[in-house]
Amino acid sequence: MQVFKFGGASVKDAEGVKNLVKVLQTVGHDNTLVIVSAMGKTTNALEKVLHNYFNNKKELQSSIQEVKKYHIAILLDLFENENHPIFKKITDLFKELNLFFERNKSPNYNFVYDQVVGYGELVATTIISNYLNDQNIKNNWLDVREFIKTNNFYRRAKVNWETTQQNITQNIDTSVLNITQGFLGSDNNNFTTTLGREGSDYTAAIFAYCLNANSVTIWKDVPGVLNADPRYFENAQLLNNISYREAIELAFYGASVIHPKTLQPLQRKEIPLFVKSFLNPKNDGTRVSKGVNLDPEIPCFIVKKNQVLISLSSLDFSFIVEENISDIFNLLHQCKMKVDVIQNSAISFSVCIDNNYNNLEKLLQQLKAKFNVTFHENVSLYTIRHYDEKSIKNLEQNKTVLLKQIYQETVQIVTQ
Repeated sequence: MQVFKFGGASVKDAEGVKNLVKVLQTVGHDNTLVIVSAMGKTTNALEKVLHNYFNNKKELQSSIQEVKKYHIAILLDLFENENHPIFKKITDLFKELNLFFERNKSPNYNFVYDQVVGYGELVATTIISNYLNDQNIKNNWLDVREFIKTNNFYRRAKVNWETTQQNITQNIDTSVLNITQGFLGSDNNNFTTTLGREGSDYTAAIFAYCLNANSVTIWKDVPGVLNADPRYFENAQLLNNISYREAIELAFYGASVIHPKTLQPLQRKEIPLFVKSFLNPKNDGTRVSKGVNLDPEIPCFIVKKNQVLISLSSLDFSFIVEENISDIFNLLHQCKMKVDVIQNSAISFSVCIDNNYNNLEKLLQQLKAKFNVTFHENVSLYTIRHYDEKSIKNLEQNKTVLLKQIYQETVQIVTQ
């Protein structure tokens, strides 16, 4: 049993869908479950639909039509016969979406969000399942909401593992090719829920765990996991092997590798995870598994842009001790700041944060009541795992270093 996951970039157009077929033909699809995300930027487009529903009703229908038009264009490239049943199926899904808007009484944005954005995955998998059948690759289309059950914490739902395990074990025929959606589940009232960040990867891990799969493969537009983001670093190299622990460490420091929640169920059953290129499916890519050494053993670079560095000192030169630190973290929590680095001495405390919720002004006002405060906006936080002197020197070149923290295997540097 193998589980494949294809992200939105891999099926953003008709050519992408055709390439998905080639990948399955190249690597084989016996005893396979395929999980697919919404096509291209569909989730973003549906978020715009949501915005119009709550804030600009007169634009609602035109924004829905934009999403429908995008998918119809893909259908016209994939299916020669415009009387093909797939056209009605997709039209019916958009009718369902409109019906939800007409009947919805809930003002809860998070609830409405989950009911709406899920149509991206439902439409994508319906198109792909039908196209595969037309290419003589017979498959079962599954509604993932009948299998993955969650609580009703909309937009970041928690999986009910016992019920989910039972649903998957009892109702999935693993001897055939199955196609289903990533990112989605449903609560006890059968309302759609979503699984939060990297939800489609997590879906793959959930099914792999419940089906005791041999492996999970995430198909991407890169050769595998690289030691650095090629958008920001030159000469990024492919990592052939990574341990679960190393992948979690890299994700913790901000690498867009694999989210820890995806790795946790795989780690429990020691199911290897592969990250491969859908453009070169025969290449080995990266293997993430238990207890393997990083291969090759090279520094790994992570950068987080648009950070804020705040430095505090006590107003009366007294020590910054437990009570002060507790107050600081309480304020950070209240302002929904994600802390990435902390550094403190007897009379000073520095923290590098993500200001994702634009609460910086509120935070600074409250801190200034108790401390001397200096801050730097739009700084960059660099993390090097498995650093050496050369990698640090190259990174610091032509930059102003505001903070540096060195651990046993990791160095973190804040620059302007």
